[in-house]
Amino acid sequence: MSNQDLLYRYLFEEYEVRGELVQLDRTYRHIIDAQNYPVQVQHLLGELLVATSLLTATLKFEGSITVQLQGDGPVRLAVINGDNNQQLRGVARYEGELPTDGKLQSLIGNGHLVITITPDQGERYQGIIALEADTLAACLEHYFAQSEQLATRLWIRTGHHEGEPRAAGILLQELPAQSEDHSEDFDHLVQLTTTIKDEELFGLDAEEILYRLYHQDKVRVFDPQAIEFRCTCSRARCEGALLQIDKEEAVSMVQELGKIDMHCDYCGAHYEFDGIDIETLFSRAPGNDANQLH
Repeated sequence: MSNQDLLYRYLFEEYEVRGELVQLDRTYRHIIDAQNYPVQVQHLLGELLVATSLLTATLKFEGSITVQLQGDGPVRLAVINGDNNQQLRGVARYEGELPTDGKLQSLIGNGHLVITITPDQGERYQGIIALEADTLAACLEHYFAQSEQLATRLWIRTGHHEGEPRAAGILLQELPAQSEDHSEDFDHLVQLTTTIKDEELFGLDAEEILYRLYHQDKVRVFDPQAIEFRCTCSRARCEGALLQIDKEEAVSMVQELGKIDMHCDYCGAHYEFDGIDIETLFSRAPGNDANQLH
């Protein structure tokens, strides 16, 4: 049994190339179990989850990243939110019949990949990439070529191992500001990495994977970073949302429905509010005199 939900960073000591390897188990299951997603959407969210984790690991600051696919196809939206602590969550919106060819454009239609980076300190950045390739990995490689001018390759896999859904991936990237041409070195490592099999990515420890791929090269592997599903929903946030509407409207909703049920699409949690909850909420809110029913 491999160590899942970990991200490894590594460097090639004889080449100007860095790498990342991510394996996801529980985090992936949390996201796809929150809703009854069809298998095509499960795989898409898995790929997006791997991509977001790999992208987050390239950031050199504390903050958050949102990677989303949006278009006019059967899957209108698929999004993963993450941060520098590798805390991730995600959701998808879809309707109608889903294609089975596995192509990104078939699912999303005419659309874009939108990457939003929000550092805790500094300016927010957003990159928008047209979906001109059949795979998410190819779209991201184009993104790096355009925005970073760095040769980058990604391998993103989703599937099952021992009956459980798994998602995993590898990123290779040339280091910046190199005066010499190291394209041959990078191509050599790409050829080695392309030999990786799904069952190896899903079932082996990261150290064994790296040894199998690069045993003839010197690789320095850093301590792994744990990955976890983390949703930011809470009853307090729901209360804050309810306080944005008039008390009369909230009371009317309870009278009509029996209760207000607020559902989180990210984690599947339900937060219920009955008549007593609404009275208590508005009575303790600032300026509650204005909210009293007369």
